[in-house]
Amino acid sequence: MNKYLQHDPWCIIEDGFHESKQLESESIFSLGNGYIGQRGNFEEYYSGEKMIGSYIGGIYYPEPAEHGIWKNGYADTNDKIVNAPNWNIISVRLNDERLDLASWDVKNFKRTLNMREGFLERSFEATNFKGHRIQVTVKRFLSMADTESAAISYTVKSLNFDGHISFLPLIDGDVRNKLTNYDEPFWNVLQTKTEKDVCHLWAQTRRIDFHVCGALTFSFYKNNELLNVNPTKIEKEKVAGFSVGTDVRTGDTVCLNKYVAILSSLNHPREELTTCAREKVKLSRDKGWNQLFAEHAAVWDEKWKQSDVIIDGDLEAQQAIRFSIFQLNQTYNGNDARLNISPKGFTGEKYAGATRWDTEAVCVPFYLCTAPQHVSKNLLLYRYRHLQKAIINAKKLGFENGAALFPLATFNGSESHNEWELSFEEIHRNGLIAYAIYNYVKYTGDESYLTDYGLRVLIALSRFWSQRVSVSEEKKKFVILGVTGPNMYENNVNNNWFTNYIAVWTLKYTLECIDKVKKNDFVKFEDLIHEIGFLNDETFRWKDIIKNMYYPTDKELGIFVQQGGFLDKTLIKVIDIPEDQRPVNQHWTWDRILRSSVIKQADVVQGLYLFEEFFDLKTLTANFNFYEPLTVHESSVSASTHSIVASAIGDKQKAYDLYLQTARLDLDDYNNEVSEGLHITSMAGTWLAIVQGFGGMRVKDNKLHFSPHIPDKWVSFAFNIRFRENQLNIRVEKNSTIIHNLKGDNIELYIDGKLIEVLANSQREVKI
Repeated sequence: MNKYLQHDPWCIIEDGFHESKQLESESIFSLGNGYIGQRGNFEEYYSGEKMIGSYIGGIYYPEPAEHGIWKNGYADTNDKIVNAPNWNIISVRLNDERLDLASWDVKNFKRTLNMREGFLERSFEATNFKGHRIQVTVKRFLSMADTESAAISYTVKSLNFDGHISFLPLIDGDVRNKLTNYDEPFWNVLQTKTEKDVCHLWAQTRRIDFHVCGALTFSFYKNNELLNVNPTKIEKEKVAGFSVGTDVRTGDTVCLNKYVAILSSLNHPREELTTCAREKVKLSRDKGWNQLFAEHAAVWDEKWKQSDVIIDGDLEAQQAIRFSIFQLNQTYNGNDARLNISPKGFTGEKYAGATRWDTEAVCVPFYLCTAPQHVSKNLLLYRYRHLQKAIINAKKLGFENGAALFPLATFNGSESHNEWELSFEEIHRNGLIAYAIYNYVKYTGDESYLTDYGLRVLIALSRFWSQRVSVSEEKKKFVILGVTGPNMYENNVNNNWFTNYIAVWTLKYTLECIDKVKKNDFVKFEDLIHEIGFLNDETFRWKDIIKNMYYPTDKELGIFVQQGGFLDKTLIKVIDIPEDQRPVNQHWTWDRILRSSVIKQADVVQGLYLFEEFFDLKTLTANFNFYEPLTVHESSVSASTHSIVASAIGDKQKAYDLYLQTARLDLDDYNNEVSEGLHITSMAGTWLAIVQGFGGMRVKDNKLHFSPHIPDKWVSFAFNIRFRENQLNIRVEKNSTIIHNLKGDNIELYIDGKLIEVLANSQREVKI
């Protein structure tokens, strides 16, 4: 762990310049609005270590795959999120000397991420080699109200400098990704153009032909008075902008407000891109900083009303959960079904910025509870619209008859990851996509989704599972061979318990949905099965698999065995691994990890979390107590899942310890990797650890159930959820639970198994 940030309920604060932590801070202080994102890079020139990162949702680059040991079925490209033209640059000069925090003397540095209103602010004093001293304050935001707009206010006060101060607001198209296969540039800059006080840079990806245009303009003030200046135009091959300045004396203050518009060909015709960008940025300037920010802050205010979690008595936990909610809302807004969620969001390039199964596993439940229904529905539709490519992906691997294997990593529905033990073997992702459909329908009651979209996906998934199983003559059972479960520290295993279980569950659920859709809309059902060539005979094999699947178990220990042969290993508890060897993925060889019993995240516990209703308390407890001590929680979604199961079995202290680990995974850099970007999907797990863990929220038979408990350190905690037509606030105190029905009609729900009714616009207290 590496703690250097102050605890605060609404802000992330770095007090003092920690130059050695700059990469970590760039990740932590990232901003986004669901469409564009920016690492917490400095606006001014910085010669120290940095990773410039500016990203646009849906813009990716199909870089040719590395040709090492090639395997049939591999993707031809490794698609990557594109580091887009850098729009946040404001270079500052005192006479001819450029401000650089890596070389100037810096004092009173403070960096603050205000999560309440969604902006990043820095302040510092800097002295150059000549002894000239200035005070700087910078504030920036990416508009949540107009997601193609951003603004920066850069203010400099002269503390002892008499001379000329100049600002260079720029857009730089000479950018590259840090993580590439061949270090090739991804962009062609088509045009840089500067006219009067508006400029733009128009760029095109060298493959696929995505187009992006960034436009900027500015307003310039001295001592709070707007100056009418004639800027010097900067129009180079890959850079567009201005140089604007004025003479100052000690005590003078100058401020440059930079307005930016970022548009892409995803949303605008290419031939209109530059015109639209220039018009939009001029509109932003006409509105002015105050109005733009007020509109932006109003969106954040509404989001916090819907999704805030309040913890009384634990500042560390309070800050962490708000950081999680803030980053999740920055990453995805659900307004564009073409977009999805990357495990790193807009904060770094690791995992190539592609969508993975984390979305279905942990993100869908968060958006179900905290956002309008279309938001989570669009996450499901993203997969539905890619179904045909998933069928093609499965066909490449030898599957037939419309079987689908969704990709491990994707932007457009095609597999973009070439790592055989994951691309071909981490197939539980298919089951999690089925579970997301189940979760959505159960929570929203929207059974029309099954009729219109979901059943088609479920049948394709079930066709995959029916072909992926094998028959073991020795066991007289169906088995699934050669897989990698959620625990990626074991590859190419046989009969992974979680994979076998979720395969069977998918088959069962598909059969249920066939009956339901047939009953609800027989005409649409008939049209569907005719279109996809579905025969009822297919279900005979499904039912046989359901009845005769093999699950590895150990009756003496009373546990499900993670996979065949796991108990042949020498079992090493995490507590016995020296601290200087953790995280093990940064200290052990991969060979040692694969041969050890060390678990990245426990597959069995993941299954028990998802399918808790099918297991008794004794089974949950035995498996948790066996596997958790072997688990290093080096998966970003591990600690949260284990925290929820710990809550379910009544282990309050373990639930709290694991919650704090997942909640502060990035803020305290538990795994020494936050410099590469944040763990956005882990943050959804953090929210679940409170709501499903400490709050004990479940949905059963179309009603909400809560079995709350409160960590010893907390005085109380409260969270908001949307459930169908209602918006509720649940407040848990030491001796009572208070339910406030904020919106919607009367609602019936359960608290610790007791049915209660909460009237509209009223609250109900239940004593514990």
